[in-house]
Amino acid sequence: MAVSLPPTLGLSSAPDEIQHPHIKFSEWKFKLFRVRSFEKAPEKAQTEKQDSSEGKPSLEQSPAVLDKPGGQKSALPQPAFKPHPKFLKESHEDGKARDKAIHQANLRRLCRICGNSFNTTGHKRRYPVHGPVDGKTQVLLRKKEKRATSWPDLIAKVFRIDVKADVDSIHPTEFCHNCWSFMHRKFSSTPCEVYSPRNATMEWHPHTLNCDICHIARRGLKRKSQQPNMQLSKKLKTVIDRARQARQRKRRAQARISSKELMKKIANCGQIHLSPKLLAVDFPAHFVKSISCQICEHILADPVETSCKHVFCRICILRCLKVMGSSCPSCHYPCFPTDLESPVKSFLSILNTLMVKCPAKECNEEISLEKYNHHISSHKESKETFVHINKGGRPRQHLLSLTRRAQKHRLRELKLQVKAFADKEEGGDVKSVCLTLFLLVLRARNEHRQADELEAIMRGQGSGLQPAVCLAIRVNTFLSCSQYHKMYRTVKAITGRQIFQPLHALRNAEKVLLPGYHPFEWQPPLKNVSSSTDVGIIDGLSGLSSSVDDYPVDTIAKRFRYDSALVSALMDMEEDILEGMRAQDLDDYLNGPFTVVVKESCDGMGDVSEKHGSGPVVPEKAVRFSFTVMKITIAHGSQNVKVFEEAKPNSELCCKPLCLMLADESDHETLTAILSPLIAEREAMKSSQLMLEMGGILRTFKFIFRGTGYDEKLVREVEGLEASGSVYICTLCDATRLEASQNLVFHSITRSHAENLERYEVWRSNPYHETVDELRDRVKGVSAKPFIETVPSIDALHCDIGNAAEFYKIFQLEIGEAYKNPHASKEERKRWQATLDKHLRKKMNLKPIMRMNGNFARKLMTKETVEAVCELIPSEERHEALRELMDLYLKMKPVWRSSCPAKECPESLCQYSFNSQRFAELLSTKFKYRYEGKITNYFHKTLAHVPEIIERDGSIGAWASEGNESGNKLFRRFRKMNARQSKYYEMEDVLKHHWLYTSKYLQKFMNAHKAFKNSGFTINLQRSSGDTLDLENSPESQDLMEF
Repeated sequence: MAVSLPPTLGLSSAPDEIQHPHIKFSEWKFKLFRVRSFEKAPEKAQTEKQDSSEGKPSLEQSPAVLDKPGGQKSALPQPAFKPHPKFLKESHEDGKARDKAIHQANLRRLCRICGNSFNTTGHKRRYPVHGPVDGKTQVLLRKKEKRATSWPDLIAKVFRIDVKADVDSIHPTEFCHNCWSFMHRKFSSTPCEVYSPRNATMEWHPHTLNCDICHIARRGLKRKSQQPNMQLSKKLKTVIDRARQARQRKRRAQARISSKELMKKIANCGQIHLSPKLLAVDFPAHFVKSISCQICEHILADPVETSCKHVFCRICILRCLKVMGSSCPSCHYPCFPTDLESPVKSFLSILNTLMVKCPAKECNEEISLEKYNHHISSHKESKETFVHINKGGRPRQHLLSLTRRAQKHRLRELKLQVKAFADKEEGGDVKSVCLTLFLLVLRARNEHRQADELEAIMRGQGSGLQPAVCLAIRVNTFLSCSQYHKMYRTVKAITGRQIFQPLHALRNAEKVLLPGYHPFEWQPPLKNVSSSTDVGIIDGLSGLSSSVDDYPVDTIAKRFRYDSALVSALMDMEEDILEGMRAQDLDDYLNGPFTVVVKESCDGMGDVSEKHGSGPVVPEKAVRFSFTVMKITIAHGSQNVKVFEEAKPNSELCCKPLCLMLADESDHETLTAILSPLIAEREAMKSSQLMLEMGGILRTFKFIFRGTGYDEKLVREVEGLEASGSVYICTLCDATRLEASQNLVFHSITRSHAENLERYEVWRSNPYHETVDELRDRVKGVSAKPFIETVPSIDALHCDIGNAAEFYKIFQLEIGEAYKNPHASKEERKRWQATLDKHLRKKMNLKPIMRMNGNFARKLMTKETVEAVCELIPSEERHEALRELMDLYLKMKPVWRSSCPAKECPESLCQYSFNSQRFAELLSTKFKYRYEGKITNYFHKTLAHVPEIIERDGSIGAWASEGNESGNKLFRRFRKMNARQSKYYEMEDVLKHHWLYTSKYLQKFMNAHKAFKNSGFTINLQRSSGDTLDLENSPESQDLMEF
């Protein structure tokens, strides 16, 4: 038995996904009570329904008809009835809920910004209105230094729409890909076909009976009816579709025509531009269109090209941009007056050679567009002629691109007017009138920074310090952004002058000094390295391909690209290089090749944990890889002339950071993953030459890399050697600990990076099928793959620390007379150490430490310390042995500590072999109880390898890692200075400010300030005659005093 529901209760006609939860319950309830009398709605309700939905077919008007078991539909009569009030109220509420659900479902198909349907757009991608931006947009915003991180902020900034107060029942919750592309183009510089979604803001209203959204959604639904004639309906449908398409084309054409007419009225250039009808040759229509302005449809006059490659007259496009907004009139692509550029010269030459007819009645000549103005000058009395270009026949150029004489000619009338006004109102002060006009224009365009500087100049107070000086002050005093801004505002409020520059000016000054600013080229191009030059700080793990089976890398690493960092360092030293060439009587135009020697350093910084910051759990130990430009020479004739040499190679001011990572230096896998891209870039640069413009001349640079700034622990790590407690004691030769103790002096350097690689392959493959001990003896302690090439050398700083630790141990043993009792207990040895610590604190003011460091080592290794220790030793013979041992060590130490021992300590260098042999003799005789069958690593290197390294490199101290070690305290200070919530951004700030701290350009400002301060210069405000010296009105004096 079929039951037909009234229109207000036809609930099952809506889609399942938008039905109200109570709909199923309502249907079940009516079936249960067999309400047959509901087949026809009351006349009053039906009349109201028809009035509310007249001419609007909807889902409610198609009743749901239940089928009979036999599959036939029954058409029952619909007698009038009066429903129960309870059922009528419930059905009305269910209908409202259903309408609301349908309205929300229709909203989900529309874009929040432009209102277009997602089904009509070519892209099916949607983006949520509320929430964070996607990854691609986030990368773009970070690159452009924008602070917006969520879609509501970005939508409010681009479209001026506040979506934070949206309600789901009124507003859509997603926007389309076209709006996303428009926002993306706003901050990107890549040209693409992106159109503005709409000119006006889309308004959204709550759901009503006459809701436009639901009405549009219902248009496509058809009422069920009898099967029409197929041929007749198909023909009728075709006619209707064609009529609809014709109406749409007509409507679009009318809109296009009205838009063009409006733009023509805005341009209003009919009296100054030439019509295409004046062309002497009947060109094709597409060619005439290409040489015509797309706004006024005249021949192009002073043509300019937008970023979307459309060409307009300069006057027309500027007027349209001013009235209609910053978008291209042809494609609505974002366009600003600053984006306008001159077309290519080939297009301009074709345009200028076009032949046009003279518009004068008495003249029938045909002249080229380039000579049109010269020809028209002979028809001054004719009213039909007009000039569309400036005098000279060239396309009208911008005022700033003209010569000074042309500028005077163009502004002659304005200059006379300004002069007349100045004579009348300001007593002839033309300069003040012009500056005031310029100041008002800057204020009107919200360019307040330039306006403040101009106003300060007008008042005779100067423009304050240069941004580079302010940047040097901020970096060297470790001021955070908030601290510097507070100082800037305080000084400006107290003095009334802008002495310090705002933060945005400092950021512009930073870009010139950071890597990624200067263009360069490699010949031949670097292998596996991008050719782009604008590369700044990158992620240290960017080149690491991650997979499930790879070793998990838990670290945060930030670095510069090696070649870009070297270019920035060379450009920072540009003045020093050119000054060195002039000092060597070399011509400035020499282009090289220059040879640059670079020292590489890498060391762990220990525990750098901080309480602030969030992010992933990473090790609280840090590692820094840095480099120092040691020397630059140029090939001149048959010899190399030195034009630059680092005066303080172990200073933290010349040790430039290249990579910072939060990792443990003992983690071989993490070091390999992060430093391998750096090593690949270095290997590529060895076989290529850098082409860099310096001093206006393209010059050639070659690089020599020397990895000497490593301590022994890191050398063993990167060269694949066993730890320092290994039987193979040395990283320079193959001697074992026993062999080194038996022969303390006579050893030579035998290890190399290539040999270590070969030994690793033997260790990995075991080609001779040997046992573990035999294989280990063959490879001489190589147990891992070497991944960084180091130069066999001695780290002078850690050599001092290691030798001082050994002397500290000798002092303890001598106090306890271990030469008599070599098998003393652990308690007795601790008592000897406590006695020594107490005596050194009393006599030498040396506080006990847990681990030997450089400062303690320098104070310990003195003759005064030996005299203090001898007070605790009863034997005079042991006194003499200790004094002689310390005396020999102090004579040998300058050889490996000085930057140039041949100049600084030639006597110690000549006597080094004798002193080392005597030192070894004392260790093997007087201190045999300590060094019988064993020797420390640094004692072995000090006695056996120093002369050979000095002969090869000329110095050991200059190639040490002391500069990198000195930078450890800078890392901690810069981390406190740039404390942020995210450790990723914190590491970027630390790397950036550490690089700026090492800039020689900024150091010159600080050195000048220190020299001015140390010179004791004082300003005497009273003259000797008693007259006051007016320095307050002198801007230069004020700047000096403030700085």
